[in-house]
Amino acid sequence: MKSVLRKILPQSLILNLKKLISLLEQSIFPFFANSAFLSSLYYCFFSAQFRREHQAVLKGRLHYQHSLKDIKLSSTLLRRNTHRLEKGLIMQPRRSVFAQAYIEETVDCFSKCLISEGMCTEELKWAQDVLVQFFQVTESSKILDKARKQFEALTLKSFKESYESLPYEHNERVSSKVTQQELYNLFKQRRSVRWYQQKEVDDGMLDMAIEMAAQAPSACNRQPFQFYTITDMNEASEISSLAMGTAGFSDNIPAVIVVVGDLSSYPLERDRHVIYIDASLASMQLMLALETMGLSSCPINWPDLEVLERKMAKALKLPAYKRPIMLISVGYAQSDGLIPYSAKKSAQTLRKEIKL
Repeated sequence: MKSVLRKILPQSLILNLKKLISLLEQSIFPFFANSAFLSSLYYCFFSAQFRREHQAVLKGRLHYQHSLKDIKLSSTLLRRNTHRLEKGLIMQPRRSVFAQAYIEETVDCFSKCLISEGMCTEELKWAQDVLVQFFQVTESSKILDKARKQFEALTLKSFKESYESLPYEHNERVSSKVTQQELYNLFKQRRSVRWYQQKEVDDGMLDMAIEMAAQAPSACNRQPFQFYTITDMNEASEISSLAMGTAGFSDNIPAVIVVVGDLSSYPLERDRHVIYIDASLASMQLMLALETMGLSSCPINWPDLEVLERKMAKALKLPAYKRPIMLISVGYAQSDGLIPYSAKKSAQTLRKEIKL
């Protein structure tokens, strides 16, 4: 419809109509902004900007419920509750009885994961190790005794790895020799690069970078995101062109990663924004990892526009509960390609000291 109007109407008239609509909107939305109820009415009757998000959240909740019965490679519920058990195990002082609100559903989910074909071995071992320790250190209660009896009746898995996936002391962490200055230099070395050599990016390098990115923190360790990688140069350019911020340089992008959030990781609406937090934490680590491999990158903003959302969902075959968060172009930088200076805000500008 919009394309037809552009052909029929003069450009000046179209611009005037847009200004009129904008002025009309500006005149009415202050009234609707006065309360949460009126704001909901506004977005129900006068704007469809959040319509896709509404459906995505509900579809995510629905798929979450299905995932409790149809367990495949990973279980969101098991990941979340295993992490909750871990937090209980590291408490100072540790309570003798805890996790009564969710231990039964955890054991029930674990029992389903034991018989699920294709279940991730590392995830299953982690959950099993934590559950074994949990029942060893907790004392008797009606709820815990029932869950303990159910757990002891299960036939546990034997794993090749000898290590235990259990909480460990701070001084046992992997030690890094990277200095503060070296890390700062890496941060300054990583710039948003838009001009690349026409050279293919190896899948193995992307896998390694993604594995490094997966070490980023994530709420309840759910990691509600995936990295959709496109390494065919023509396809990468095509996908990159969907974002509005790639005009003029999308044609020279040799590989692109679409960071996709998965709303089926949550049973409730309250967590709908966690996909953006967790995916952003992992994406920053991903770009830094690429930099250490000699690969440059550029995070590309993804606007929440319905027409572009439809195109991306079709191209990547995304279900309604998965949403693009950002794109990341990847490649070998042209040595003489220019990059913006982009002065950063100072610590004094960014820091706001609060005394309560």
